[in-house]
Amino acid sequence: MRTLTLCTSFLLISMIAQAQKQAAFTGNYPDTKKTGQSDDYFGAKVADPYRWLENDMSEETKNWVVAQNTVTNSYISQIPFRDAIRNRLKELWNYAKYSAPFKEGDYTYFYLNDGLQNQSVLYRQKGTDNPTIFLDPNKFSADGTTSLQGIDFTKDGSIAAYQISEGGSDWRKVIVIDAKNGNKIDDTLRDIKFSGLSWLHNDGFYYSSYDKPKGSQLSEKTQIHKLFYHKLGTPQSEDKLIFGGETTPRRYIGGSVTEDENFLVISAANATYGNELYIQDLTKKDAPIIPVVTGFDFEQSIAYTEKGKLYIETNQGAPNRKLVVVDATTPTKEHWRTLIPETKFPLSISTCGQKIFAQYLEDAVSKVYQYGLDGKKEKTIELPGLGTAGGFGGKMEEMETYYTYTSYVYPSTIFKYDINTGKSELYKASGVKFDPKEYESKQLFYSSKDGARIPMIITYKKGIKQTGKNPLMLYGYGGFNISLTPAFSVSNLVFMENGGIYAVANLRGGGEYGDEWHNAGIKMKKQNVFNDFIAAAEYLIKEKYTSKEYLAISGGSNGGLLIGACMTQRPDLFRVCFPAVGVLDMLRYNKFTAGAGWAYDYGTAEDSKEMFQYLLKYSPLHNVKKQCYPATLVTTGDHDDRVVPAHSFKFAASLQAAQTCENPVLISIETKAGHGAGKPTDMIISEQADKWSFLFWNMGLTYK
Repeated sequence: MRTLTLCTSFLLISMIAQAQKQAAFTGNYPDTKKTGQSDDYFGAKVADPYRWLENDMSEETKNWVVAQNTVTNSYISQIPFRDAIRNRLKELWNYAKYSAPFKEGDYTYFYLNDGLQNQSVLYRQKGTDNPTIFLDPNKFSADGTTSLQGIDFTKDGSIAAYQISEGGSDWRKVIVIDAKNGNKIDDTLRDIKFSGLSWLHNDGFYYSSYDKPKGSQLSEKTQIHKLFYHKLGTPQSEDKLIFGGETTPRRYIGGSVTEDENFLVISAANATYGNELYIQDLTKKDAPIIPVVTGFDFEQSIAYTEKGKLYIETNQGAPNRKLVVVDATTPTKEHWRTLIPETKFPLSISTCGQKIFAQYLEDAVSKVYQYGLDGKKEKTIELPGLGTAGGFGGKMEEMETYYTYTSYVYPSTIFKYDINTGKSELYKASGVKFDPKEYESKQLFYSSKDGARIPMIITYKKGIKQTGKNPLMLYGYGGFNISLTPAFSVSNLVFMENGGIYAVANLRGGGEYGDEWHNAGIKMKKQNVFNDFIAAAEYLIKEKYTSKEYLAISGGSNGGLLIGACMTQRPDLFRVCFPAVGVLDMLRYNKFTAGAGWAYDYGTAEDSKEMFQYLLKYSPLHNVKKQCYPATLVTTGDHDDRVVPAHSFKFAASLQAAQTCENPVLISIETKAGHGAGKPTDMIISEQADKWSFLFWNMGLTYK
């Protein structure tokens, strides 16, 4: 049994003091030069002394990365139990992990990682034959950093096109193969980004991309997305532009062919919220592209088509979303007929076997119902408990579908669902070495600064006492209409089996309660998100689940912004902070890659003087000042072309220059890694071992 050694009274105080003295950073941070760079915003001068770190192509920046990693690795390597944590993580991680199966042509496909493989392998089987390997991404590169990022088949399953990412970048290559024998049958397509692949018959497919940047491919701004059609056997340079470009400039464009291959569906947007919707009749030569919805005030997507009818999921007049149906010959809003009306809980739609599956989020947990195409509710899917279900998709002729179910104390498990009977049966149980009877997870509600009622789920090993001395990790996101729902984590086991409490707060800005919840945490209401998170920390301390000395906070991407803002606003409240791949420079985030598309949530410093002042007031980078900050480990990847690493570079440099106490403020920069997708298993395990080691060490705790 692994436990944290916790003493009480005077012995506890002296032990913590001694351990924290050992954890103190007593070395030197790398020298980071400052320049006189500044910018003018509505007459206000704002200094940006570390602007030079935005140049990811310079030798100076590369040398700085090496120097920072050297210091960070030296600090973490001194932690005496770091290897023990890494070994325990490897032990827990080493079990077979399956994906839900999907059918293409005569075969059933599924992903499998046999335990510690860097990348999951794509298998297939025909009938009851033994499964065979179809694609092994572990052979894409020697170090496992090239990953498979999606595969799409023709309707008959005979041809496949798959995307690969190198070093975690969002830029992809596309390789086309004969699915019968695996032989490559077309040139490799390059420089594809933020794209699906959608086949039209066996002749070619639609995809989206930007023009290749003239400067840094990892940081230069990408603005104008383009939808192309690639015909097999022709060079990529001859691909036909379908939508986008200079004539219809949009930042994000996606094209997909409906299952019946009768329509091309085009979604076009300029931000991460709000999209236009278009269709093109593919049964008629050179048919025009017809608008279904124009403007960017709402969101809509076509969930299903059959017999000339379009089934559209939308939030027009329904902030929690509804399903409407319309004839494709008259597809505009005035002809829509509501099929599944809005409820007080957010809705998402999937289809299989000519049935509609309505998936609702009720207080951040899943409820699923089966409907007919006539909009009549037929069945309630019985789930194992209060958790997260995902899946319920498939082709129109299938009579069974698969779904996964998980919670904080329920490892991800795959079920097969019979559409006719409404019965679920276990398909693949998780092989992780975990006894759920030893743990419990419960949902709490607390009040934010303005009185808003915020849900939070905490998970821990049974028997924990509310003494205020439990190490606690508080996680949050709060943005982009994204919902944090219960999910099992092998990494968190290392923390919880050692007496830790894992807490997830469902902050405003997310999608847990639909558009109203999302919009309560954007632009000039963004401070609500930080207030919600700070209130969660204060609640957990008040209820003696933990105390300031044992409280850590963590978040990534927009969640990295959350951590950066909270630790600069309330450095007194936390012991350890983990801002990961964070958006930390709120005045310049829109200058890089697709960052301008985040303006719906954030606003930009160029919008107005008021918006600039609001952003400046909470921007983590611009609110670092001379004081004592919590022990902090900033993390990023040098190939992150979603949130460029310059955010983390400049923030870490500012923290190091401002730190007035011996709490370490370090940055770990993973090379050949991006925003998170496609990371090899050994890299993930190493990162998690560093995180938990840093947390235990800086809380004055001993791992056994």
